[in-house]
Amino acid sequence: MDVFSDWKPNAQKPFVPKPRMWFWISLLLLLQNSRGFASDSDFLVGLGSYDITGPAGDVNMMGYANMEQITSGVHLRLRTRAFIVAEPQGRRVAFVNLDACMASQLVTIKVLERLKARYGNLYTEENVAISGIHTHAGPGGYLQYVVYIVTSLGFVRQSFDVLVEGIEQSIIQAHENLRPGTILVNKGELLDAGISRSPSAYINNPASERSKYKYDVDKDMTLIKFVDDEWGPVGSFNWFATHGTSMSRTNSLISGDNKGAAARFMEDWFSKSGNEFAYFDDSEAGQIPSGVSNMIPITHKNHHELLELAASFQSSPGTQSTRFLSVARRVRSALKQANKPSFVSAFCQSNCGDVSPNVVGAFCIDTGLSCDFNHSTCGGKNELCYSRGPGYPDEFESTRIIGDRQFRKAVELFTEASEQLKGKVDYRHAYVDFSKLEVTLPKEGGGTDVVKTCPAAMGFAFAAGTTDGPGAFDFAQGDCKGNPFWKMVRNFLKTPGKEQIDCQYPKPILLDTGEMKKPYEWAPSILPIQILRIGQLVILSVPGEFTTMAGRRLRDAVKTVLTSGIDGEFDDNVHVVLAGLTNTYSQYVTTFEEYQVQRYEGASTLFGPHTLSAYIQEFQKLATALISGQSLEPGPRPPDLLDKQISLLRPVVMDATPRGVKFGDIHSDVPQNCTFKRGDMVNVTFWSACPRNDLMTEGTFALVEILHGKDTWFPAYDDDDFCLWFKWSRPAKLSTRSHATIEWRIPESAVPGVYRISHFGAAKRFMGSIHHFTGSSTAFVVV
Repeated sequence: MDVFSDWKPNAQKPFVPKPRMWFWISLLLLLQNSRGFASDSDFLVGLGSYDITGPAGDVNMMGYANMEQITSGVHLRLRTRAFIVAEPQGRRVAFVNLDACMASQLVTIKVLERLKARYGNLYTEENVAISGIHTHAGPGGYLQYVVYIVTSLGFVRQSFDVLVEGIEQSIIQAHENLRPGTILVNKGELLDAGISRSPSAYINNPASERSKYKYDVDKDMTLIKFVDDEWGPVGSFNWFATHGTSMSRTNSLISGDNKGAAARFMEDWFSKSGNEFAYFDDSEAGQIPSGVSNMIPITHKNHHELLELAASFQSSPGTQSTRFLSVARRVRSALKQANKPSFVSAFCQSNCGDVSPNVVGAFCIDTGLSCDFNHSTCGGKNELCYSRGPGYPDEFESTRIIGDRQFRKAVELFTEASEQLKGKVDYRHAYVDFSKLEVTLPKEGGGTDVVKTCPAAMGFAFAAGTTDGPGAFDFAQGDCKGNPFWKMVRNFLKTPGKEQIDCQYPKPILLDTGEMKKPYEWAPSILPIQILRIGQLVILSVPGEFTTMAGRRLRDAVKTVLTSGIDGEFDDNVHVVLAGLTNTYSQYVTTFEEYQVQRYEGASTLFGPHTLSAYIQEFQKLATALISGQSLEPGPRPPDLLDKQISLLRPVVMDATPRGVKFGDIHSDVPQNCTFKRGDMVNVTFWSACPRNDLMTEGTFALVEILHGKDTWFPAYDDDDFCLWFKWSRPAKLSTRSHATIEWRIPESAVPGVYRISHFGAAKRFMGSIHHFTGSSTAFVVV
């Protein structure tokens, strides 16, 4: 789908809207006219966004725990997106959404230290939430506990630093953009963007409970729309549960996966709609919002004239450059309006624990038959069972489709939003030691039982992986016994004691991570829990992946507390959303009943069978304090393990090219006098250098430019566009030589004209200094 496809700049015929488009046009006129909102705003609102694309070479990706999944380029840039909402003379909250696998306790600690140095006590652990979208296609090595950085060869300082800097910068932007505004909320069903990947665990929940719900995964998307009193809409954030696993465990290109794609689509849609009418045309299904090529004034020429123009631009040799050029030439730099805040749209994660975006289902790659229902195996082997996305076998197309479906629903909710958030801004936060927490549970016949959580441990089924990314060896989901060989291997690291085995039952312990302390802590024990309130919207910040039913129980428990307040501040219209993977990471949270089945999610529920009950108990305390105006004890603080981190990742020693070749020179060019059509793939390869030398933050490694007039090149697409891929490779693992291949799938929305492809990079000399370079391909024609 291309929301811009019917608008052609300087077209021969006048633009005449189709009848069915008038509805969208009228909505967008209302959108434009919303600048006239009455200035009776309850809130100050501000939004910000910043590039957090980490090292695009040599670094293990976070999510699948696959040591062979090493970054080697960029599919989509990663960003952090933040909003701040404040009462004019009162409290404020900040929510940050990361295009990252999850939040990190260490990142959160260091961001808060920076905010304290800049703003004092204005932004603290109590009122700042940092949440990950759970893409499995981002660089790893930025968490502080051993078990989460084993595959990345320890701590990766670049991955860590770019996150800390990006989060801080997005909050600074949001703070500086604070202006009177209103917030609207809307909610709707999205049916085709997620399915259960553990239905055999879900059906172990009580039938009476399951009967309350139409689906075995949550289908609701909740969206908030930010409207500046002067400028009109300036952004939106939404929460919807589906895993960031449209991109597979073999992908090596950095990507925000389906949620990162949806955010890019929506921000581009709004950027275009702010200039011209934008609408959906079902006849253009299969396309996506483009960059800015169709915003550039082009005088159409015939094919012969275009070829003549292209022939005058041969590939340029690599030349020395500056980092600033990469930033200045970036496509969306040209879209920014100096006095108006950029539109920011975030697609946030929720209770996605058992929700897969691979909606076709799980099948055996050897037979094509469905996998075993209970164990997700094929002939007893888990590594043969893979789920399929809607674009199967093309993972990029599956990512596009699931991202597009979320984008479409978000646009619908955005344009139709009418309920205004009214009331207080407030928050509650506490640290809780989940390794030894007493939990009071009601008995069926009356009275209570007191149970305990356990030190963290991971079960055998953890190693089996999921249908989105299966593990290896002879592990299987649904394993409540384990096997002697792997227990013997486990005991070389740490033999769990009887108390721990009994506490975690029926989980057979594969890794007793909570009791492993060498060289430092392997897993967290102290976790942050948090509630943010904006009027009748309540956000539950949870530091893990809740399954569908676990999330439902937590939301319902909090809602019950909120609506029972004697002052009647909340009624049934309160919107309670769960923000997963927030502030730190502690793996999964299942229901007690799902835990008994010991599929991957249950085996990854660290603190034992009563983990969810512990969360409910502690969040009920937060909710009670929120409605009563009481404060809470902060609880024990989590450790700062930065000084203990170990990194085994080899640094970049130097980059080199063959004799007579410069960085940025063409290695493989487009053919001379070449013409491409929309839908074709254009490939150009340059002599390049390791992308770890410069992350090109707020810049680009790759650029498609279009010729305007006879000698002016405009940026059209860069490595933050879905259609353009930057791929980096070495001829051998330890080679100092490398190539950058830029692939451009020409979108249906591309304007006919003369184009070229350019590359920006940075090379490291033997003595350690960095120099930047650029190069361009021969020009070619697109018709």
